[in-house]
Amino acid sequence: MQIKEIKQDGLSHEFEITIPANDIDVRVDAKLMEYGKTVRIQGFRPGKVPLNVLKKRYGNAIMGEVLESAVNETSDKIMRDKKLKPAMQPKIEVKSFDAGADLVYSMNVEVLPEITIADFKGVKLEKPVAEVSDKIVNESLEKIASSNSTTKKITGDRKTKSGDTVKIDFDGRTADDNVHHQGMKAEGHFLKLGGGQFIPGFEDQLIGVKAGDKVDVKVSFPKNYGAKELAGRDAIFEVNVHEIHEDAAAEANDELAERLGLENLDKLKDVIKQQLQADYDRQSRMVLKKGLLDALDDLHQFAIPAGMLEAEYNNIIDQVKIDRQQREGIDTDVELSKKDLAEYKSISERRVRLGLVLSEIGVSNKITITDQELQQAVIMEAQKYPGQEKQVFDYFSKNRQALDSLRAPLFEEKTVDFILELVKVTEKKVTPEELAVALDEDDEDHDHAHDCGDDSCGHESHKKKAEAKKPAAKKAPAKKAAAKK
Repeated sequence: MQIKEIKQDGLSHEFEITIPANDIDVRVDAKLMEYGKTVRIQGFRPGKVPLNVLKKRYGNAIMGEVLESAVNETSDKIMRDKKLKPAMQPKIEVKSFDAGADLVYSMNVEVLPEITIADFKGVKLEKPVAEVSDKIVNESLEKIASSNSTTKKITGDRKTKSGDTVKIDFDGRTADDNVHHQGMKAEGHFLKLGGGQFIPGFEDQLIGVKAGDKVDVKVSFPKNYGAKELAGRDAIFEVNVHEIHEDAAAEANDELAERLGLENLDKLKDVIKQQLQADYDRQSRMVLKKGLLDALDDLHQFAIPAGMLEAEYNNIIDQVKIDRQQREGIDTDVELSKKDLAEYKSISERRVRLGLVLSEIGVSNKITITDQELQQAVIMEAQKYPGQEKQVFDYFSKNRQALDSLRAPLFEEKTVDFILELVKVTEKKVTPEELAVALDEDDEDHDHAHDCGDDSCGHESHKKKAEAKKPAAKKAPAKKAAAKK
């Protein structure tokens, strides 16, 4: 094998490699002999097929496989021998090859830069810390009670109003032919007035009636109604109103706690406080990590592989365009301003640089991800898809690239934890509102690229900006709405 370095420009290397024809012939013969161990050809015993017969029958068919193997093996050997650390997959181009002739190909490879890690032990960071007050716990408790409201039956002669729930029987027919169609009759149905469950006009005609009343409700089915035999037609429903119920806010007591699966009200308050504190702690870490990444970015300057930068930049652009298309409800390509593109380029450089720095720190300090940690990450991912856990487990067990996508953020977080143990961190007590402001300031720093969804750029808060305001209260499952008639 002959190796000629044609060009070196910064981190980019270009080689021309020549593999002699006899080397290719040896590889072809070896592959054919391997085939000959199992292939069945009439007139020959398995494993006894002559090489010339195998070459005549399978020589052309295996040539592509042989050449690919030869290129992969030789290119890997070149990078090992020359101690090159590729930043991305090398670009291979076959220059010339004919049967019985040498194989000549070029290899363009970008290597990782030599990174000298700066002394970051002198970095000083401030971590905002917020504590959960009884007032916030009580406010969250009130929201939980409000979201778990019930209804109570009304006694007396009060007429219905919007927001009430009525228990009714109804029997409907199309007005022009008095035919009763399927789905136009029900007994003991609970209908919330003003909820928009039934076709327009139905619920309005049940406002102002009393329990025991019988009402003829006249409506018109929409022209685009799902049932074609009813679409655009007038109908009459005979409705018997049996009961009227009004909303009743749930009280914050032991009964509410038990409905949510907890022992008593005190236990519910403890759970709320723990959840709120966990959210505050997560937000504090986000601000702290942003400060650390800013410091690391300032401490390190080195050449970035152009291929990595371009890939990261294109990924951000694609994500931003998709987000805007979905948010604005358009299906055409999104045009970005020069100012935005320049900002995305800057963010791309930061992301790649910080990724390389964190990787170097992690590797040099022997930080690894254990199988148990990776398994736990898969479990957490599976929990996002109730009822489909097995499919998620199968997906990650069969997809190495997907598994690596979980490994990368775990590695980054462990590396960040390692660095935070060495730098000086001072805690500062703040209010929850001040903590939210700190997160909002992070958002403003990177607002145009909030869609890139990367931890290394220091703007994790873009993923859950709304959550930074105040953690959401726990809600009980909502009742399934009745089908529209």
